[in-house]
Formats: sequence, C-alpha cells, structure tokens
Amino acid sequence: MIRIELDEPTLARTRIATSPLWEAITSLYLLHRHPDEAPWPYTGWARHARRMLAEVPETRPARLFFVAGARSPDFLTPIPPGPAPTIEQELAALRATPPEVVAAQIPNYHRPDDLPEWLRPFVDDPTRAFGRLADGLAAYWEAAIAPWWPAMRAALDEEVLHRARSLAADGPDALLADLHERVRWERPVLTLVKPPEQHFSAVDQRLLLIPLIFSRGALACSTDDAEVVAVSYQARGAVLLADGTPAPAEPAAPATDRLAILVGRGRAGVLRALTRPATTAGLAATLGLAPSTVSEHLAALLAAGVVHRRRVGRRVLYGLEPAGLALVRLIGAEAATASA
Repeated sequence: MIRIELDEPTLARTRIATSPLWEAITSLYLLHRHPDEAPWPYTGWARHARRMLAEVPETRPARLFFVAGARSPDFLTPIPPGPAPTIEQELAALRATPPEVVAAQIPNYHRPDDLPEWLRPFVDDPTRAFGRLADGLAAYWEAAIAPWWPAMRAALDEEVLHRARSLAADGPDALLADLHERVRWERPVLTLVKPPEQHFSAVDQRLLLIPLIFSRGALACSTDDAEVVAVSYQARGAVLLADGTPAPAEPAAPATDRLAILVGRGRAGVLRALTRPATTAGLAATLGLAPSTVSEHLAALLAAGVVHRRRVGRRVLYGLEPAGLALVRLIGAEAATASA
C-alpha cells in the first residue's frame, strides 16, 4: 500500500489534468507487465505497439521503462506543465530537466554505490540522456499512440468534465471516495492499493489527479515535487482500444446525408463528433479540420441552440444540447437507414 497523508490546504487545492506523457509511459509499463499478451481491452493495441517497438529503431530509448519499472525517480515522469498539455510540451519539459533535480531525487531511490547502469547517464550527462529519452518517447508516441489519441483525448475530456463537476458540486472528499476501486480515501489518508509499503505526507502542496486510459499498466504517484503530489487513476474509455485499430478520423457519411443537407457537411461532422464533449482543438484533430474552421462551425451551432459550451479550468468543452442530440439521433439515423 502507498499511503499519502493530505493536510487541509493540499486537499483544498485538488485539481485534475490530462497527460499524454504519462499515458505513453504507463502504456510501456502495461507492455512490460504483460510480456506475452495484454489483457482486454488492450490486447489488439498491445500487438501493434510491440510491432512498432520492434520495427521502428527510433523508439528504442523508450524501452528504458522496461528496465526501470514503476519504481523509478519522478524526474522521468515530470508533473504536467498545465491542465491539458500536448505531448510536445511535456517532452520539452522532460528535455529541460535541471541536473539539480536529478541530484536531489536519486538519493530517494538509490545509494551512490548501488546506482543502476540505466540510471547513470542521467547523472553523468543529463542533457544528452534526457534528449535521447525524449526522442525515443516521441517516436514511440507517433507510432503506437498518436493514431488513437483523438479518440482517447475525447474520452479523457469527458472524464475530466465528469470529475470536475463532482469536485465543484460535492467537494474533494466525494471525488476521492469515488475515484477508483484501487484508490481509497479515509480522511486524511489517500491509499493506493499497490506494492510496496510506503507512506508520504503532503503539507501545503497541491493534489493533482491524472486520469489515464493506460492506468492499468501502473497506478502511478509522484511525490518528489516540492509543490505538487500527483496521482493517476484508471479513466473510463479504455474500450476504445478494444479492436486494436484506431477509430476513423470522421464517421463515413451516408450516400444521402440528411444532416449534412440540413446544416452542411462540416457542421454535421462537428455535431456527430460532439456525442462526447470535446475542445476546439480536439474536434480539429478528430475531424482533420483547421481550428478556425471548427470555431466557425461551433459559433453557428451555439447560435442555433444545438450546442453548449462549459469552462473546466482553463479548458472550454463543447457538448450537445438536447436539440443537437435529437438531430444526430433522428436525422442521422434516418440517413443511415436510407442508405442501407
């Protein structure tokens, strides 16, 4: 069990963030923990990821996490620099890890005389070591995760919205009590059900919750940062990986698309994509449109009253109003039936 004792100021500063970098690293832990075949719903995705690791030489540095295991210094999994960073922003932060951070954290894990060989480059030449690791993770991301990321991001946006509403309406106690079956909250102690036995105290810090599609690979926590204690948990939506192939960027339009005839093809695509809440950037990535084009479609749909917008922290999520949902279900269903 890992027990984290939270004082009142830390609990009051509970926040939620997504992290593409933590997704990539926990997905590697998942592959490492299941060397033969990953459990459902990761089975098909894992076969693809293993093939990419074998066939794309640039991904080789990412295999470091097969050696390091989940018990590794937190500088390898830095705190996300914002509530919804891109993988590029997180890799930039990883590359820029100061040598003094490495020097401060390593004694928490290893004595100077038992430093493992895989960790030594981060002590001897941290700039080169972090650059090589970031390059490997970037290649791994592009090959193994990027094709699924638009759908994953939509699921994570929905998760963040759900948890943020719970936090705002019922407070951090209710949020933590219902977070995950392997995360237990008995004030003031947050317990992660995993080996080994450890105990930490968070005093006047921030608690950052990070939902992860790949959290089955490792229930992670980061306690080395002076200001933030980060805890990951399993997000809903992992089923999107079940068939092992990424979802198409946009649902194929029927031969006679009544919704497109009514509101235009671009706005029809936005409406269909908003069956799960999403940001402008998320919609642009999913639909393959420019963010400015998506913004124009959203403005029109907002004015028509078929879409709503809600702010969650620094992020603005869009979703369907009942009228918009009816358009997608009724007119979209008729179009599909007509073309069948």
